[in-house]
Amino acid sequence: MIAGSRSKKGWLLGTCALAYSKSIENMELGHNISHGQWDWMNDPEIHSSTWEWDMVGHSAQWRYSHNYRHHVFSNVLGMDEDIGYRLLRVTPDQPWRPWYLVTPLRNLLLAATFEWGIALHGLHSERLRLDSSNSVAVEKRKFFGKATRQLAKDYVVLPALSTSRWRRTLAANVAANTLRNLWVYVNIICGHVPGGAETFDPAVVQDETPGEWYLRQMLGTANFEVSPLLARSGGHLCYQIEHHLFPDLPSIRLPQISVRVRELCEKFDLPYNSASLPRQLFRTQRIIHGLAIPDWLSSAGRRR
Repeated sequence: MIAGSRSKKGWLLGTCALAYSKSIENMELGHNISHGQWDWMNDPEIHSSTWEWDMVGHSAQWRYSHNYRHHVFSNVLGMDEDIGYRLLRVTPDQPWRPWYLVTPLRNLLLAATFEWGIALHGLHSERLRLDSSNSVAVEKRKFFGKATRQLAKDYVVLPALSTSRWRRTLAANVAANTLRNLWVYVNIICGHVPGGAETFDPAVVQDETPGEWYLRQMLGTANFEVSPLLARSGGHLCYQIEHHLFPDLPSIRLPQISVRVRELCEKFDLPYNSASLPRQLFRTQRIIHGLAIPDWLSSAGRRR
């Protein structure tokens, strides 16, 4: 195992490779397979109903909170719980609360432990969906069972296989998981929070036409520009607009259809929110931290 190498360069190379592979597994595979993008192949190894990803969260719990609540009710206040993940204030439409003053710490903690945020978010959605305590108890057991197995694999079994170099392997796994978490956080936050990404009142979903649903997906999302190598490691979610328009379309097609989507936006004078990754990341952090202080002291909402 390269991550257990005695040399510092070998350890660094192995850790970076491990972080990249974990990002691929989490985003290009886990996220996209769970959306059913490859179900048409009828291959049980990459089918949304059988895939279990390499992170603490239970994929079945995530599929309900993400595929249904987030994608169907995208950016609808009170219906899409991905808006701020109940931790961050990302729109002026969320009432300010005193605990938002510690947003810098909460934001950093969420980014570094994003897999736990996703896992707990999925469990929370299941608790809201289910109407019996027995069903909730079953989901809790699934959650704790998956988390226990994942922690044991990453931090006990794999380091033990490195025998005398277990400390280096343990450190590599911790570092790789943290890097993966940070990169997933960047992909998700830059696709939904940058200036110009809108939120909606629950009234909009009443009698909403298919055309209005597609328009809401476009207005509530944003793209960012990265190299093909980084795009693949993020599951091609740098094309978040296209992903929300066609969530079950195989991710490798998103770069192709983005050209057509941009042309249609220009033709019908619709916004196509896209910028470089540094630009979008800066805008997200400006909004998140600007909205952490009381409205009468902040102008972050007006800058959106």
